[in-house]
Amino acid sequence: MLRTTTASMWASSARILRQPLSSTTTTRFSRNAAVSSLSASTRLFSISAAVSSPPPPPQHYNSTSNAAVPRHPRVLVTGSLGQLGSGLVKELRSMYGNENVVASDIRKAPEEFMASGPFVYADVMNYSMLERIVVDWRIDWVVHYSALLSAVAEKNPALALSVNMTGFQNMLELAKIHRLRLYSPSTIGAFGPSTPKNNTPDLTIMRPNTIYGITKLHNELLGEYYREKFGVDFRSARYPGILSADTPPGGGTTDYAVDIFHHAIRTGHYDCFLSKDTRLPMMYLSDCIKGTVDHLTHPTPLPQSVYNIAACSFTPAELAAEIQKHLPHFTISYPDPARPDFRQAIADSWPASLDDSMARRDFGWKEEFGMEKMVKLMLDKIQAQVDAEKKVASTVTNGPAAMAA
Repeated sequence: MLRTTTASMWASSARILRQPLSSTTTTRFSRNAAVSSLSASTRLFSISAAVSSPPPPPQHYNSTSNAAVPRHPRVLVTGSLGQLGSGLVKELRSMYGNENVVASDIRKAPEEFMASGPFVYADVMNYSMLERIVVDWRIDWVVHYSALLSAVAEKNPALALSVNMTGFQNMLELAKIHRLRLYSPSTIGAFGPSTPKNNTPDLTIMRPNTIYGITKLHNELLGEYYREKFGVDFRSARYPGILSADTPPGGGTTDYAVDIFHHAIRTGHYDCFLSKDTRLPMMYLSDCIKGTVDHLTHPTPLPQSVYNIAACSFTPAELAAEIQKHLPHFTISYPDPARPDFRQAIADSWPASLDDSMARRDFGWKEEFGMEKMVKLMLDKIQAQVDAEKKVASTVTNGPAAMAA
């Protein structure tokens, strides 16, 4: 009897062992293997089942009927304390509710920002930390803004390679495993000196010669590969220079076009680090956010992953002339051509204007601000900031009576 029972047990065990593992078991086994072989803080890739189609719209289930009900997406924004991230977080929260947009960065957020909705510390180099956020917050979409910009990247290429490429690869792998929609902007810096300078199209020669441009072109190509190979819903737009009065310049070569307004209001003079005839594509922040939201929220993947978007192009001399229409006493100076600033070579490698007709056709991109409207708004906003600062300083110096006066 014992011999018969033992034989039956062995036969049963053999049948079980011959059965294929379920996809869940396979994925769990593979993920454990990946975790054991790679450091949690630098892990780039995890073995997993390939995603064969783009992610479906986010859904939740009605507890009474078990029917799937569409809900607002939950969005994670990395680098959310920067110029672009802070503005996009505000816009997305107005659309989807504060609780559905998780802001993140590696710096402490201001109290007002913290009070407006969820904020978490997120080091994009730490894969395990990012995955924990995605799982715990049930993230559906990621907008990945964490990156070192052009001028800062040139001063620290090794750090730029780590942050700009490793951070993005971590996000791509998470998008593949957890079926996320991933939006990660590129830049005009992804082009190069051999790219056609005027009316640069989406598809053209791209041989960047800056570390910032190299990392961004790498990310474009890798994102397209993950879209074709694994079905990741990867989306990107090549941003031009972005103007905003709400946050200080963040280390980009086009930041002169923001800094100039602060100096025009505060001192009446600006020492420009670019030559007066350096023409570059530009855009106002609200236009950039609108274009990003339109691209991000398009219900289906578009014909291409990466698009040019732009509003206008101008030189420092043209911008200064427009400012002087409002501030006639404003003056500007330029570098000695024999001793150019290091950022001049970066700017010279970028397009002077972009062809963004594909974005206009495919997801309805259209700017609101040209140079004239942009200049007036920037001056008005910065003047209001200066007036508010003076009012606070007067209150501190003279006491509450100064406010009443």
